[in-house]
Parts: sequence; C-alpha cells; structure tokens
Amino acid sequence: MLTYFIHNKGNIYTITAATCTAPEGMESLWTMVDLFVMLFLVAVVGFASAIVFEAYRRRNNHEHVEGAAIFEDPNSLKQVPCPHIVDPATKYMSLIIPAFNEEHRLPAALDEAMNYLQQRASKDPSFSYEVLIIDDGSSDGTKRVAFDFVRKYTVDNVRVILLGKNHGKGEAIRKGMLHSRGELLLMLDADGATKVTDLEKLENRIQAVAKQEFKSGDSATSDSSFRISDIPIAAFGSRAHLEEKALATRKWYRNFLMKGFHLVVLLAAGPGIRDTQCGFKMFTRAAARKLFTNVRLRRWCFDVELVYLCKWFGIPVAEISVNWSEIPGSKVNLLSIPNMLWELLFMSMGYRSGMWKISA
Repeated sequence: MLTYFIHNKGNIYTITAATCTAPEGMESLWTMVDLFVMLFLVAVVGFASAIVFEAYRRRNNHEHVEGAAIFEDPNSLKQVPCPHIVDPATKYMSLIIPAFNEEHRLPAALDEAMNYLQQRASKDPSFSYEVLIIDDGSSDGTKRVAFDFVRKYTVDNVRVILLGKNHGKGEAIRKGMLHSRGELLLMLDADGATKVTDLEKLENRIQAVAKQEFKSGDSATSDSSFRISDIPIAAFGSRAHLEEKALATRKWYRNFLMKGFHLVVLLAAGPGIRDTQCGFKMFTRAAARKLFTNVRLRRWCFDVELVYLCKWFGIPVAEISVNWSEIPGSKVNLLSIPNMLWELLFMSMGYRSGMWKISA
C-alpha cells in the first residue's frame, strides 16, 4: 500500500512515496468482508430476479388451459354434462371439498355433510344442493371413497372431479368452483374441522348483506327479481377468536413463523381479515365468477389472493367466527410456511407490477 509524505524545505515542497504494508490479519479481514458483501449482493439480486421470473411465469395461470372437467356416473358409466360458473345456477347450495390422500378422514366429513343437507332438504322442499369432491391426484383410496358416495346419493347430488395429478388445494377448489351449480358456493376442508352446520352463519350474513345491497341499488327493481346469486358477496369463516388459546399451546417457533406470516399477509393483501387461512368460505355465484376466473396461486396462499381480489373488485367480505377443532393428519407443516411466504412475494410482485392482469 503506498503512503504519501509532504516535506517542507525552505518553502519548497516535495512529495515522496513509501510503501506501507498493512498487517496480514487486517488484509485478510478486508478480503473476507468484501467477499461477504459481494455474495450478499449477488444473493439479493438473484432472489429478486427469481421473484420477478416466477411472477412473470405465472401471469397466465388464471387462463387454466388444461382439459375440461368431466363428471362420470359410476352406475351407468356415462358422462354427465359439466356446468360452468358462467351458466345460471340450478342448485341453491354447492359444497366444494378438495381432497388429497383423504381416504381416512373424508368419509366422516361427507357423512356429516350429507346428513345435514338431506335433513334440511326434507324440511324445506325449495332447498337444493350438490357436493363436489375434487380428488387432487390422490395415491390412496380417496377416489374409491368419493365414488362410493356418488353411488349412494346419485350423481345429481354428489359429483367427483379427478385432477389426475396433484396441483394444490387452491387449484382443486378453483376447479370445483368453476364447475358448480349453486347460487351459494361453500368451500370446506375434507377433515371436517369446521362443523358443516356453521354454513348457516355465513349464509345468513350473505343473505343480510345481499338484501341491503339490493335495496340500495335500483329502487325501481321489484323484489321478485332478487337473486342472491347475482350479487357479489363473500363470507369467511374465522378462527381468530381461538388465537389466544392456540398461542398458548403451540411451540414458540411455530408462533414466531405464524406471526411473520401474518405480517407478510398484511403487507401483501392489506388489513381487514384476521384469519385468511380458514378453509371454510362461502361466495355468491357472482363473487365466485369474478374471483376464481382470476386466481393464479394453486397452493396454500390462494386464500390471501382471494382477499386481495375481493378488495380489488370491491366485493363485501364478512368475517364470521366458526367452531373449529384440530383433526390429526394435517398436510400443513413447518416447511409450508416458507412456501407460503414465497408465494406471497411473487403474488405481490405480479399484481403491483401489472404483470398479473385482472379480468372483470
């Protein structure tokens, strides 16, 4: 290293240079710091590039160009006409149940759902329903269990969509929503963690909001033209009231990860919904049409994207406390949290950069 010295001799200044060697340990330290900074910058640029690339790669995910869903009657082996969300509703209530390797938990959840639906239909002749089971590429006996219920309750009341390979919970629910027939569409998990009777809480709130929205609209419109399916509204089941108990029983690292996830959700989708991940959500047909023709995320974080899209479309969302219990066999684990955070990052990039276009 060169060091410069200035000498003054009779107002004549001279400059000399001398070589100064830094301590060997100091040079080694600066070399390590430089290397660390360089590696850090490369990592940051690489991570940001990966987010941009992934957001760009999924910009057309909502177009869903894969093959159309097919319903099959297991008794006659004939294909059943497949409806679409753009068609008028022909049932009052649709229950959409995604299932991936749920051979053991699915029967109890379906028994509970069918008992409730049949009892309600016997008391109210105007009540019609369907249950859609979406087999998300299961490798166990889920398909067999699902078709057993189709045989028992007929293909008009219970239908199965086979995705062939595993796409993710979000994709399974999207597929069921797009091919349902109901005025009201309820997504619920195959484990039966939330009591199916709680759908009445969501249904009643949607009914109340729909009537309020209808009355605040065109006053010249008669009540006879009111159809709940035509008014975009969503109602989300919530376990937020159970959070204090959950914090006390969960491991500290799980609480830390969940708090971090909630912070990222707040930044990605904004405030308003305390529990975005509850698998018990109801939509009117008009809301489902807007949301599920645009949703791009196929796995766990599609719930957060639904919140974002509801805000973008101005769809009213009610968050309602539901009964919930932990059922053994959950597919969510510690590795799910980083995957969720990753999805939220490129979702934010996709929408905020304009790469992800929203179709009205």
